[in-house]
Amino acid sequence: MSEAVEQVNAVLDRMGAPGALAPRLLAALGPGAAADLDANPWLLLRLAQVTVEQADFCARKHLGGAARPDDPRRLAALTAHVLRLSARHGNTVVEEKRLATAVGKLGVADPAAALAAAEADGSAVVLESTDEPEDDFDFEEGVVPEVPEDSDRYYAAADVGRAEQRLGEELLRLISGNDPIMDTATAGETVEAATARGGFAISDSTREAVVTAALRPVTVLSHGPGDAGEVARALLCLHEIATESRVGIVVAAPTAQAAAALDSEIARIRGTDPEPGPDPAAAGPAPAASAPAEGSEGTRTDGSADPGAPEDAAGDATEDGATRQEAASAPLRVLSLAALADGAPLTAGLVVLCEAMAVGVARAAELAAACPDGAHLVLVADPGQAPSAAPGQVVLDVANSRTAHVAAIAGTGAPGPVAELASAVAEGGVPEVEAPGREVVRVPASSAEEAAHRVVQLVTDSIPRALGIGSEDVQVVAAREDGPAGTRSLNTACKERLNPGPGAHGGFDVGDRVVLAAQGAGYGPGDTGYLREVGGGAVVELTGGARVRVADPAALRHGWAVTVAAAHGGLWPAVVTVFAPEVPVSRPQVYTALTRATRHVSVVDATAGALETGVRDNAALERTTLLVRILREG
Repeated sequence: MSEAVEQVNAVLDRMGAPGALAPRLLAALGPGAAADLDANPWLLLRLAQVTVEQADFCARKHLGGAARPDDPRRLAALTAHVLRLSARHGNTVVEEKRLATAVGKLGVADPAAALAAAEADGSAVVLESTDEPEDDFDFEEGVVPEVPEDSDRYYAAADVGRAEQRLGEELLRLISGNDPIMDTATAGETVEAATARGGFAISDSTREAVVTAALRPVTVLSHGPGDAGEVARALLCLHEIATESRVGIVVAAPTAQAAAALDSEIARIRGTDPEPGPDPAAAGPAPAASAPAEGSEGTRTDGSADPGAPEDAAGDATEDGATRQEAASAPLRVLSLAALADGAPLTAGLVVLCEAMAVGVARAAELAAACPDGAHLVLVADPGQAPSAAPGQVVLDVANSRTAHVAAIAGTGAPGPVAELASAVAEGGVPEVEAPGREVVRVPASSAEEAAHRVVQLVTDSIPRALGIGSEDVQVVAAREDGPAGTRSLNTACKERLNPGPGAHGGFDVGDRVVLAAQGAGYGPGDTGYLREVGGGAVVELTGGARVRVADPAALRHGWAVTVAAAHGGLWPAVVTVFAPEVPVSRPQVYTALTRATRHVSVVDATAGALETGVRDNAALERTTLLVRILREG
């Protein structure tokens, strides 16, 4: 246990709170957690598992008679607590009147004083903007609405509100550049050259989308569930444009597993075999496939390797023309966002984010801020997916704002069974689909317990035996964490079969499959991998082979089974998705779960018809955000 954790644990002990909260409080409050908590015990509410009643109990024990109901520290903490509950549902802001009502329901006699206390201590920020537009952007057709003139006040948790504001400002900076990488004719010719050289064809819609990305500073490129190959071909065309124009390119994905899947698809289109990944059961050294390759395409402005540097960004290494050309034409690699998140600005003139629906305002702001002036930012996204697990709905808001250009990547081939089912779900149905290669399997279950049994059977036996997809390439995606068919129970059952052990290291053993729940050096939320070492922090081998050291044990969860939210942004060869009885189901949730699979999906259904009803009736997940207005008013 680190000294900082021990200090927090000592404060918790004095207020009667369990020491198990110490690591997460340290992660939430930062290096000064012990002193801050000692001065304000209501900061316990920064953790989702702590209730208001529990925080009040600890405050009374710690402060005695000084713990008053109208204490400004308490009022501010309760307001921040409501804002964070809202943020966990994806909202970036809460309208002032709604926030006051919610705070009042916690027993606060003067909600206005509570809101003022939160603003005064910096735990909340106040944003003024216009009323939310009633219409949403149609990716196919739409008209520009008038921005209402009435003004409202919104409150946000400080970090969330500032991230959304920063994202808006950075996007407006990029939009103001407005210089094309190539003119229309040259971009079209370059795309034709790329398809001829690569021996592949693209649709007219995809060709237009690629040219749009070359012309416009910020672009949303939408695609559907069966378009993985077309997306890869579009990326190869964008790479050709970046090479010919010598601006450099960076292509990123939210997670290491999505980056590896996209790299594999690009290799398939090129007709080359992707580098084989390491055996997940082996503990030997592995190549860092999801990290920037040594010497790839240039350098960052701080001198470190930058996979997307333009011709003049590689310093001495690009002084002669031949070397510059070699740097600009280096092979296309897809990186995880975490591999880029080192704080150093990018030098590429074309930055592409795939699976962009999975990215919230904070990570999107980091990426936009890293783009140099004049760079083009391309968000490649399937708008049928659920919004990100983190606060915000970045892709939809950027499209709705009318400040960016929108085009569609669309393949011309017939969809496979997984894409056919996902497309039907997008339209509100869950039909049976023909799957001669067992690409889709429906598995009915009469109870949550039976569903859990079927899931473990599929992961450990049926899919490896029948389809030749190893258990290490199968991801379980569940609708919830708790319950017999929730991720906690499923992870326990999978561990017993796939890596039995005593859980000697905080519930984990070397060889356990894990998912990261926080961002750190080289990893981000949703990254999955295997625990390889413990001691001085956990060493996790991510999909693709990169190894990262995770200092905070609170960032680790068992990862054989993850929620839909945690799976968002990841791609796996096979997915087993499970829906238990009495679990709310929505169309975007089911669609997102299905589209995490690249080859096979098993749908374990114990809902007795509620799956079909939820897909039909719950068509959207509503969120309250301000990015549209920030962009329009900028």
